Amino acid sequence: MSVLKVIEIMGNSTQSFEDAVQNVIKEASKSVKNIKSVYIKDMQVTVSNNKIAQYRVTTKVSFGIASLA
Repeated sequence: MSVLKVIEIMGNSTQSFEDAVQNVIKEASKSVKNIKSVYIKDMQVTVSNNKIAQYRVTTKVSFGIASLA
């Protein structure tokens, strides 16, 4: 059995929602080890000149902090 911790992280991209999630994982993995899953809590876009300017995601990142035997 494992013990997991969940943190909320926001990410963005000018390309796509998928790229925004990849950015969350890339940045989180610099300081968080053993990432198990990413739950997408919210998705939104910003608009400029009637076009999507930025894709934004609010995520919950789960990672292992201990294993119980």
